[in-house]
Amino acid sequence: MSEKAQQLTLDLPHRQAFGREDFLVTQSNSAAVALIDQWPNWPSYGAIIVGPPGSGKTHLAEVWRQKSNAKICGTDSLTIEAIPALLGAGPLALEIIAQSAWPERAIFHALNFAKQEGRSLLFTADQPLNDWPITIPDLASRLKALPTVMIGQPDDALLRGVLVKLFLDRQIAVDVATLNYMLLRMPRSLQAARNIVAEIDQQALIEKAEITRPFVARILAGFTSPDLFDGET
Repeated sequence: MSEKAQQLTLDLPHRQAFGREDFLVTQSNSAAVALIDQWPNWPSYGAIIVGPPGSGKTHLAEVWRQKSNAKICGTDSLTIEAIPALLGAGPLALEIIAQSAWPERAIFHALNFAKQEGRSLLFTADQPLNDWPITIPDLASRLKALPTVMIGQPDDALLRGVLVKLFLDRQIAVDVATLNYMLLRMPRSLQAARNIVAEIDQQALIEKAEITRPFVARILAGFTSPDLFDGET
C-alpha cells in the first residue's frame, strides 16, 4: 500500500463518545456513576471522585459537564484570578493533576467561592485525599467534609463491555475467543482498550487483514510502553 493511501487511513480518527449512555456501569464504578446521576441533589456543594488512571474519571467528568453545564479545569492551569470566571456562571469540575504544581491557595479559594455562591465543585483525582500535599488545615478539613467515592480498576465485565462497544462502533466483528484473549493480556485501563481497538482497526485497514487471534496478538505485542495508554484519567 502506498504511503499516501496509508496516510488517508490514519487521518480518519474515531470520535470518542462521552455521553451518559456511552458509560458502562459495573461494580467497579457504580458508586461514582450514582454520584453523578444524583446531581444536583448532592448532600454538599462539592464531591470527590478518586480512581486510577484509565478508570473513566475523565468520561464521568464530561458526563457531569454535559448534565450541569459545568466548566472543566486542571490544577495545572488553576489560579486564584481565574476562579470568578470558572465558577461565576455555574459548576466546575477540577481535575487534580499530580504532575502539576500544587495550587493549594487557589483550590482553597475555589472551595470558598463555591460554598458562598452556591456552586457545585467536583474534584477528580488519581490519589486518595490523604495523599494530596495539603498544608492548609482549613483546606484539609473542608475537603474531608466532602463526599468521596472510589472507582476501582476496570473489572472484566466493564472491559469486555467497552471492547464490544468499541468494536461495534467501528463495525468490526470479533469472536468471543479473541475478546477473551485480549482481556487476559491487555492493561486494565479503558484508555488502553480505546488505543488497542483503534490500532487494530487501523492496521486491519492498512493490511486488509481479518481480525483473528494471531493478528490481535501481534498488535498487543506492540503495546509495550505505558505512554501508549495515557490520555484519560
